[in-house]
Amino acid sequence: MSGKKSPLPILEKVEILDAGSEGNAVARAGGLVVFVPYVVPGDVVDIRVTKKKRSFCEGKAIRFHQYSDKRAQPFCAHFGTCGGCKWQHLRYEDQLFYKQKQVEDNLIRIGKLEKSMALPILPSPGEQFYRNKLEYTFSNHRWLTSDDPPGEVPESEMNALGFHIPRLYDKILDIKNCYLQPHPSNAIRLFLKAYAIEHGLSFYDVRKWTGFLRNLIIRNTTTGDLMVILVFREALTDVINTLLEALISAFPEITSAFYVINEKKNDIINDLPLHHFYGKEFMTERMPPYKPGYPGTEFRIGPVSFFQTNSRQAVVLYQTAADFAGFRGHETVYDLYTGTGTIANYIAPYVKKVAGIESVGAAIEDARMNALLNGFTNTHFFTGETEKILTPEFILENGKPDIVITDPPRSGMHEKVIRAILSVAPGKIVYVSCNPATQARDIALMTDRYEVVKCQPVDMFPQTQHVENIALLRRRD
Repeated sequence: MSGKKSPLPILEKVEILDAGSEGNAVARAGGLVVFVPYVVPGDVVDIRVTKKKRSFCEGKAIRFHQYSDKRAQPFCAHFGTCGGCKWQHLRYEDQLFYKQKQVEDNLIRIGKLEKSMALPILPSPGEQFYRNKLEYTFSNHRWLTSDDPPGEVPESEMNALGFHIPRLYDKILDIKNCYLQPHPSNAIRLFLKAYAIEHGLSFYDVRKWTGFLRNLIIRNTTTGDLMVILVFREALTDVINTLLEALISAFPEITSAFYVINEKKNDIINDLPLHHFYGKEFMTERMPPYKPGYPGTEFRIGPVSFFQTNSRQAVVLYQTAADFAGFRGHETVYDLYTGTGTIANYIAPYVKKVAGIESVGAAIEDARMNALLNGFTNTHFFTGETEKILTPEFILENGKPDIVITDPPRSGMHEKVIRAILSVAPGKIVYVSCNPATQARDIALMTDRYEVVKCQPVDMFPQTQHVENIALLRRRD
């Protein structure tokens, strides 16, 4: 008995049927569901199976017999390698169709609704250059592409400044041009790479935890602010100062510059000192008012502060949430998983009181600072895990909420939070979610007490499979 595994098969002339999770598409063959990347519904392909399980398999398209009319020409030279923007080969109108379908399927299949109650998806105002934050990694282990000549590449040509290859912690794709963030993001990245090579600065080696240059973060706002944060492994002050001075001289549009010394093995910098080098200590973002006659809301964004990544579409998201809530001015509102208090501070002018709850202390500090900046005295922020904060004592002290707004992480709400909401029984729940599957799961746990009135999908991330959804739930009286 040889013990050799049977070779994985090639599935011939398989039609791609649907768009699936993680940016993959879905087909059926031999009684199995097949997940395939970088194809679109309507393609007919031969698939080389790469992984096989009992009820599904994964594969790669190796030959196209027919191309779908839903296809678009990818605009990025890195498409298919860097792992981002996995849907740019799908026409934008079809991206919206499948995102809408994703929301509706989850609400019916997981949420147990007879119909989805979903309104037509709201498209992003921009399909490219919509992100206000990107993080790049310096590495001396560049991912080799088909453009590289055959044979061994000299060590001097292995430096990269770009994005991680999916599922490979030690390989970085050197990015030539990225379509996610507006100018001068690409120019800054290319300048820093060229400067580092010219001056002999070492790129990080994640295998050995050596090297000087680690990360580059670029942030911007619609008001014109531009922040650069550089992360180094060593505190070589003179070298850092010279580099940053050269950067600011080359890009006078930079309004803030910081650097961080990170000697740890992980890339997290929230727990490290931030050294302010140049310009303002924060950026400023402004959101227009929800109702005419009110002032807009201003937000100060620090180097590690969270803010919705698509600034222009964030306005649409929050305006829709406020519209669903239907504020009349007398309401007490709980904003669960408030983060940096963006929603809480946005709705503050239109309600009596907002209580925001968030587990990250630094985020709560940002929330309080932004409330103070706007002169809001009716916002109150509390640090702690929502399931532990939301107690009967908390409700007694802060008042029973008329409306609960919840915007949890992708994992959805903790079951204890759902029980607490059901116990306090607000008249309305506005549920904002970046994961329609966990949102539908949570809705199913509340449908005995609440009915879903309507849902609004919002496209925050064009060229990807991700979609936000806002659901309005009303108490059954």
